[in-house]
Amino acid sequence: MSPSSSRRLRLRVALATALLLGATGFASALGDTGPGDTASAFWVDPQSAAARQAAEWRRAGREGDARLIERIAGRPQAFWLHSDGAGAVVREHVEAAAAVGRTAVLVAYFVPHRDCGAYSSGGARDAAHYRRWIDDFAAGLGSHGAYVIVEPDAVAHLVAGCPGANAAERYGLLAHAVERLKRQPHTKVYVDAGNAGWIPDERRLVAPLRGAGIAEADGFALNVSNHQTDAVSSAYGHRLARALGGGKHFVIDSSRNGNGPYRGAQSWCNPPGRALGTPPTTNTGDPTLDAYLWIKRPGESDGTCRGGPKAGQWWPEYALGLARRARG
Repeated sequence: MSPSSSRRLRLRVALATALLLGATGFASALGDTGPGDTASAFWVDPQSAAARQAAEWRRAGREGDARLIERIAGRPQAFWLHSDGAGAVVREHVEAAAAVGRTAVLVAYFVPHRDCGAYSSGGARDAAHYRRWIDDFAAGLGSHGAYVIVEPDAVAHLVAGCPGANAAERYGLLAHAVERLKRQPHTKVYVDAGNAGWIPDERRLVAPLRGAGIAEADGFALNVSNHQTDAVSSAYGHRLARALGGGKHFVIDSSRNGNGPYRGAQSWCNPPGRALGTPPTTNTGDPTLDAYLWIKRPGESDGTCRGGPKAGQWWPEYALGLARRARG
């Protein structure tokens, strides 16, 4: 590790420790039960956009808004890897998490022809580039482990129709990603399987997920960046798990589903009136549901719809609305 990386890690650890202590207060305010329930399992990034926003608003005297945004800042959220140099960034995150006894949640999001050329377009330039990128990502995990969500939308897009994507190549790349990531100790890997509103007949996902390496994964992820309720996603997950066979588990993205899905045009893209959902936890009360996670980072835009900034960019006004409407 370079001296600059070591300094960054020490800073992240110090900030994470302070934020972890502060997060206990946030959890109490939101009705959580403390250690072993929510933020205690997963790492809270002390340098997230939400944390910086809370600090900025507090300096500006916006104490009430700062407290609301801390409903996001004090929660573990996934970190998305979507450009070259993933290994070093992964290493920094898993080491910072391990230093405070927590687990990082990471998203691999670099498949060629990502998002079918829509708001989040991009990804590796070809299959060889992607394989090298995944190898680098996996090496960054070392022996620390993490929860890794593999390529949101990549399978469901092929099922729904994704002009320009090479299906056989993509399934092969996803299977390689699963196999390579699972070589790392203590790493849990979940292949993204879309959401209950996108591919309503879960049986259509069985063969594609098998082609994408689900047999070697811990399970699949549902509702990433979407707003289906926990109940709907859980029922769908159980049906899909039974159809797949082999005892597969799943995780649910509950980051923005507190008010369920929006009933209107472009329901997936910065829909109005949504709210934060179930805080991240491994205590789901369901042996097949491994965790509720905040995979989509609340407050980051889905794309340039409804006045939002580019996909993945922080949007403080939207974040504030999510936090204000959260129950509890």
